Amino acid sequence: MTVGSYDIRLVNEMVERESAFIDRLFTEIHKVIVGQQAMIERVFMGLLCGGHVLLEGAPGLAKTLTVSTLARCLTMDFKRVQFTPDLLPSDVLGTVIYNHNTGEFTNKQGPVFTNLLLADEVNRAPAKVQSALLEAMAERQVTIGDETYRLPKPFLVLATQNPIEQEGTYNLPEAQLDRFMFKIKVAYPSPEDELKIMQRIGAAPTGSAPEINPVIGPEDLQAVRKTIDKIIVEEPVQKYIVDVITATRNPAAAGLESLTPFIDFGASPRASIALFQAARAHAFLRRHGYVSPEDVKAVAPDILRHRIILSYEAEAEGKTVEQIVRLILEHVQVP
Repeated sequence: MTVGSYDIRLVNEMVERESAFIDRLFTEIHKVIVGQQAMIERVFMGLLCGGHVLLEGAPGLAKTLTVSTLARCLTMDFKRVQFTPDLLPSDVLGTVIYNHNTGEFTNKQGPVFTNLLLADEVNRAPAKVQSALLEAMAERQVTIGDETYRLPKPFLVLATQNPIEQEGTYNLPEAQLDRFMFKIKVAYPSPEDELKIMQRIGAAPTGSAPEINPVIGPEDLQAVRKTIDKIIVEEPVQKYIVDVITATRNPAAAGLESLTPFIDFGASPRASIALFQAARAHAFLRRHGYVSPEDVKAVAPDILRHRIILSYEAEAEGKTVEQIVRLILEHVQVP
């Protein structure tokens, strides 16, 4: 079968070949992380698509550990910034330094100049830092003094945040939230997984850590991205993606008039692009050379969670974005 310029059999074979490293990657990660498979997959999908990832969950759920462990598997530059209320933009981007010996100003690059930037507890930083980070996320460039620098390729922000109910946290601006491809809610582990965590960490000698073997590098990642670009998304599935996004703006058009009072703002066109790319990455992880509606449904909650703004009426009635997205996915016609 041929779709567009691609033969589906050849694409399937290509995906099967290029995805051979996935099991090895997850095996290395699970030397450190117990469970949390959905979170690990979404973080890696963000890397495959070049999309930033926001992880939200209570302290102690291995958000930071997952990101740092993934970085160790990828042979890429990795830096971490702990976001605090007294953080300055220069602490992230860099600053201009005066050299007394030469009488010249020089630019000192900050930790943002890396492949993977872990922005830990990103919602504890003030608005100026958030604005500075937004340029790096949106443009993949940074301005220090009078000069603008391109960031390394690949460049990805993997941010963690605590639930907004916790003391000392702030809402991220909508413009910055929309730059994150995924927003992942990290849940507590199951009792079985927690028992494994306790046994593994409790039995390990103090200060010891499992040895992580690198699996892929930047060049390998670039080859994988080219393969993902060839994964087939047929026109009915493309239309299905648009229908899902449109339903967040105009629920009545999808036969969901009851949701209209609960949504102030629906998802932007950036969400359509993100859902398209994420569905391809999901198909790749499943070794498929084509995207099915099930791939779209699997990633839609993490793509839309932070892009739908609920009304006061929705909050008063206890409606959540997850409930809204679930209803939309149940009612939009599947091709």
